[in-house]
Amino acid sequence: MAWCSLRSVGVLRTHSPLAAVGGVVAGSSFWRSSSSNGSPFACLSLSTSTGIKEAVATDKASAMLGPYSQAIKANNLFFVSGVLGLIPQIGKFISHSVEDQAEHVLKNMGEILKASGANYSSMVKITIMLADLKDFKKINEIYAKYFPSLAPTRSTYQVAALPLDAKIEIECIAALKA
Repeated sequence: MAWCSLRSVGVLRTHSPLAAVGGVVAGSSFWRSSSSNGSPFACLSLSTSTGIKEAVATDKASAMLGPYSQAIKANNLFFVSGVLGLIPQIGKFISHSVEDQAEHVLKNMGEILKASGANYSSMVKITIMLADLKDFKKINEIYAKYFPSLAPTRSTYQVAALPLDAKIEIECIAALKA
């Protein structure tokens, strides 16, 4: 997978309608480049070779419910799969309340982050899935305790259902020190 960005402002100029096909933008007389190699893009590749990608797991957080990794390190990023508020030792929810489950999700996530050498302040993007969006305010109150300043970016969605009838599931991306 390649990630590209324009090298400088004003590099992009179009004289015709643009078309996006398979992630590639096309159009006639599309590019004017100020770079020496004629390319308007500076591209970086994210390799998925096993030398750069490493699974991370801990038994201090709830086990996975399927054939996927608890977390993956790739280059300087750390991707944590969706985490539920299960008690690791018994695989059951601490309670049926969204507040208790949210606290336990964040504790489980903290253990996964710790296993990679990261912590809550390493998190840059969080996605929260709720069984009921009416719990949004309750979740914000708990969330604020874990991120008193410089909270990560976040998206929150209500979903049709969560595994094991959970009230909340959270996944995240964290930045690791090089």
